[in-house]
Amino acid sequence: MIATSVIRKQRITLLILMVLILVAVTASLGMGASAVSFDQIFPTIMGYGTFKDEFVLFSIRLPRIIITLLAGMALALSGSILQSITRNDLADPGIIGINSGAGVAISIFFLYFPIEAGSFVYTLPIVAFLGAIFATILIYIFSYSRKEGIKPVRMILVGVGFQMALSGLMIVLISSSDNRKVDFISTWLAGNIWGTDWPFVWALLPWLVVLIPFTLYKAHRLNILNLNEPVSIGVGISVQKERIILLIIAVALAASAVSVTGGIAFIGLLSPHIAKKLVGPRNQLFIPIAILIGGLLLLVADTIGRSLLSNISLPAGIIVSLIGAPYFIYLLFKK
Repeated sequence: MIATSVIRKQRITLLILMVLILVAVTASLGMGASAVSFDQIFPTIMGYGTFKDEFVLFSIRLPRIIITLLAGMALALSGSILQSITRNDLADPGIIGINSGAGVAISIFFLYFPIEAGSFVYTLPIVAFLGAIFATILIYIFSYSRKEGIKPVRMILVGVGFQMALSGLMIVLISSSDNRKVDFISTWLAGNIWGTDWPFVWALLPWLVVLIPFTLYKAHRLNILNLNEPVSIGVGISVQKERIILLIIAVALAASAVSVTGGIAFIGLLSPHIAKKLVGPRNQLFIPIAILIGGLLLLVADTIGRSLLSNISLPAGIIVSLIGAPYFIYLLFKK
């Protein structure tokens, strides 16, 4: 039974986050290389703006903002799932090799397979998922013990090792490719939001529409998996089966996000931590908050990156890493 005061606190927090997202969206619409006056944003959205303002808002800014929000939400949810099923606060799809697996698959697909422009956008999340799931299977195999099953701490360590190996493989791929295609992979590695058109929104949206409700449906199972192994088995759930299902969901969410945003880490680490600090460790309470925090963090990072300096645009992945890396080191020493 969840206390009424906790539920009320969750709802108030959700409302505050929604307001903050609305403020961040408004700020992001007006900021950038081609500035739009803030008093012209609402009239332009209603159809009373100039051609230039309409083009900037609807063709450039708005799809990028929506993609950034959706990707941040997907990464936050993926990190929340991983932290629960591994019972480790350091779990994040960018840290344990899932994002790198997706990146290697995208790089190979982009470099060596013929690409049709019309299908490229919608094929990319599938390619990223296949690469990420292949990397996850390898991580799972190397983490598995016949006597003890999956040890969460071992899985994290193996994942970090695979992340380093896969990042090295991407560098090898870059060094053996022509310059025109290297630019794309370099952009992806830096975590630059490169998929900024409406088709990328439609390619990413279905993954979240399906997987967010399914994860919330599984929130009670996540709570049980977050307990120790004997307790989880004692309440009558198939631990390995549930862990594999939820791991696949986490991989799908992370892969779909990084397929359009590049190799962004730490969103899945920071968002669940902040959410748990606010409303506690129950998944049904903190996951909705973590989702909104993830979207807000990535949107703010992208807005800062493309508005901080007038002549260059810093990738959102670098901005997030400046915050996330020190926090990861802090958690490492704390745990």
